[in-house]
Amino acid sequence: MYKFGLIGYPLSHSLSKVIHEAAFKSLGMEGTYDILETPQEDIVSRLKYLKSNKYQGFNVTIPLKVPITLFLSGVDNAANVAGSANTIKIMEDSSLQGYNTDIYGFVEAIPENFRKELSANKVAIIGGGGAARAVSVGFSILNVQSIDIYVRNVINAGDMTEVLQRNFPNIKYNCKQIESLKDLSEYKMLVNTTPIGMRGKAMGVSPVEEKIIKTMNKNGIIYDIVYNPLKTELIKLAKKHNIQTIQGLDMLIYQGAKAFEIWTGKKPDPLKMKIAALEEMIN
Repeated sequence: MYKFGLIGYPLSHSLSKVIHEAAFKSLGMEGTYDILETPQEDIVSRLKYLKSNKYQGFNVTIPLKVPITLFLSGVDNAANVAGSANTIKIMEDSSLQGYNTDIYGFVEAIPENFRKELSANKVAIIGGGGAARAVSVGFSILNVQSIDIYVRNVINAGDMTEVLQRNFPNIKYNCKQIESLKDLSEYKMLVNTTPIGMRGKAMGVSPVEEKIIKTMNKNGIIYDIVYNPLKTELIKLAKKHNIQTIQGLDMLIYQGAKAFEIWTGKKPDPLKMKIAALEEMIN
């Protein structure tokens, strides 16, 4: 009997339980997946709880993807470069091994033909947290020319860009104030990694004003990693102006399937996981 869970805060919007239960079902396996709301100040007590209650692994979401790295005995290369982890495996000796499956999920959700087009192009990211780190590594693997990262606090994001620059010296990384984002025409893709637009947290609000969205390269894509609601305000505005979009649900599904494989050694069916998520959202 497998026992997994999700930690972070808030979690009322989460579909992780639904998709992992579908993963178990797709493989005929027995297991549970628990939603465990965990504010940052409670991370130590939560980790003790997970270990003492015999969990074999757990996912990590906002705002714990970076803080969790302080408690890990080891990380895979992706988590090491990103400086954040979203999938943790609890080893037999109770040590914690960290992985970053967000990077895999982010890239896998991009249509294969478009991945090739990203090479040698400029892209932009909104946000500087754990998800932004994963997206930055994903873009770097795809060999983009440069990444502009728009944040509230440029100084706080400096460490992230320094690590990225060391690992990917051929790519240019620029931290910019979010207020300076006025024109998107130079970008092949814009990705929102903030929770703005999420159900229960600024739902119905776009992290980018419509007048700026209108400037997006018509051959580009706007990608919102927020998956609940399925059509965020950012996605709606992009569609209104005939801009291609990628919604966050696919990233969630692919990263979840990779996490499940890390924990169990078995590959679940991503399509069945997505159908379960869509059914939950409709109901």
